[in-house]
Amino acid sequence: MSAPLFEIDALRARAADSDGPDILSGVSLTVNAGEIHALIGPPGAGKSTLAATLLGSPDYLVSGGALRFRGDDVTDWGPDVRAKAGMFLAFQYPHEIPGVSLVTVLRQAVSARKGVDLSVVELHALVAEWADRLGIDSGFADRFLNEGCSAAEKKRNELLQMALLEPDIAILDETGTGVESGALDVVAQGVQEVRKDRPGLAMVVVSQHPRLLKLLEPDFIHILRGGKIIDSGGAALVEKFVKEGVDAWV
Repeated sequence: MSAPLFEIDALRARAADSDGPDILSGVSLTVNAGEIHALIGPPGAGKSTLAATLLGSPDYLVSGGALRFRGDDVTDWGPDVRAKAGMFLAFQYPHEIPGVSLVTVLRQAVSARKGVDLSVVELHALVAEWADRLGIDSGFADRFLNEGCSAAEKKRNELLQMALLEPDIAILDETGTGVESGALDVVAQGVQEVRKDRPGLAMVVVSQHPRLLKLLEPDFIHILRGGKIIDSGGAALVEKFVKEGVDAWV
C-alpha cells in the first residue's frame, strides 16, 4: 500500500525568535493526490503559521511532530528542497522584487524543478500558453516580479508560477486576500484550469472567503482554533461555512 501524498503528523511549531508557547499545538492531516483540503479558523488560530511551516519558513521552528511528503520525512528540508521536490506555496502577500523580472525567476525555478535548462525562448512560449489560459497579459513576465501589480494581478502571477512549476501539492495561503469579490471567480477558475492538466494536484487552501471555497468545492474542510484542528468534514461542513462563516466555530 502506497503512502499518502502528504502527511502532517502531530505538528507543533512556534515563532523562531520567541521562547513563548507553541502556536501550533498538534495538527494532524492527511492529503491524498487530487484532493482539495480547506483550512479555516478565526484570527490567531494558527492558519498562516501552519501554511508557512509546511514550506519550511525560517520564521517558524518545528518543536514537535513531523511532515512527510511521499513517505519521506521533510520536516528538516529547506524551502528550496521542498519546492524542487514538488511542493508549492502561494503567499498571502506575494513579495515584490524590484530589478528581477518574473521570467528570470520562472526560468530558474522551472529549470530546477524539471531538471532541464530551459532557454528564454522556450520559457516565453510556455508563459504565453498559460497566460492565455489564465487570462493574464503575457507582458507581465518581463516586468519586475509583482512590482506595481494589483492584488488580483499578484494572485494571477502566482497561478502562472504554479502552472509552470507543475507541483504535486500546492499550499494556498489566503489566496483571496485583497482581491475584490468579483476577482475571486478568476482565482478559482485559474485553479481549476491548472487542475485540468494536473488532476492529481493536491491542494491545501487557507481561506476566510466562503465564496472562494464554494467556487473551489473542496473535498474536505478543517476548522483550526487554538493551534489545533477542532472539526473536519466534507460537503456538509463546507456548506455550513458558506452559510454561517467562521463565527459558527468561535
